[in-house]
Amino acid sequence: TTEMANQEEAEIQLSELDLLSSMFPYEEEFAVTDQLALAELKHCVENESAEVPSSKVQFILNVKAEVPNASMVEFSMACALPFKYPTVLPEITVRSSLLSRSQQILLNSDLKTYLMQNFSGEPCMLSAREWVKDHAAAYIDKELSSSSMTASDATQSEVTTFTRLWIYSHHIYNKQKRKNIVDWAKELSLSGFCMPGKPGVVCVEGLQSSCEEFWSRVRRLTWKRILIRHREDVSLEGGGHAEIQKQRKFPALEEKCFDAHGARGSHMDLGQLYRFLEEKGCADIFQMYFGVEGH
Repeated sequence: TTEMANQEEAEIQLSELDLLSSMFPYEEEFAVTDQLALAELKHCVENESAEVPSSKVQFILNVKAEVPNASMVEFSMACALPFKYPTVLPEITVRSSLLSRSQQILLNSDLKTYLMQNFSGEPCMLSAREWVKDHAAAYIDKELSSSSMTASDATQSEVTTFTRLWIYSHHIYNKQKRKNIVDWAKELSLSGFCMPGKPGVVCVEGLQSSCEEFWSRVRRLTWKRILIRHREDVSLEGGGHAEIQKQRKFPALEEKCFDAHGARGSHMDLGQLYRFLEEKGCADIFQMYFGVEGH
């Protein structure tokens, strides 16, 4: 069952993080940058809960590598473990002040290729670190001649990811929060909708980095309970503006009130929400939110 799989993946992630912290006890070598996500992961393992944590565990691994006829160079690996890791690859970005942009892009794509070819479905953070230690320095001197790759080609070939986040909150009443949600989405060029009341539902879609920025702002506000119920990611080769527009299911972000009834006008008509989602081709989401087939 997926529940079992989630549990198993969470346990593997946790034991790998424990291993890293025992091998690299100093903060300057290994540091978890998202303590909340780590706490949620532990909670998930200890309580055998089937609930997926609301954000990925993120951490930094710093690696020193020797460069011929120079001293040591530090490479920093910014890492995030997707919920499905190790069945999917970790997200790693290697950086160093000595790498040009195109060298950095090449290094990261070679690392990814190495991991894809050698570790499908197995924990691989240590192997990734070893690879960086052994190979990264060589990229500093790579003269990327115009024939192999110019910086502009490098940016062209980067894959853009379109993301849609389905956020669930225990309730959304507060006018300021509702205003923030709409304003931030506009600022970050995200479309979607927000259904205030109890429960509160927010959907945002657009560039992956913009969705992540939106989520990091929203979750910093005070909530009784808020989490990402479901996330969709689509890789767009080339990913221009038109490609992104094509993926959108909503024209802009607007607040949707479905016939509120109840004392505070707070309980939404979920039947109307279901029909709205169905119109947009997102009916299957209803079940993820409310655990029942819609009508």
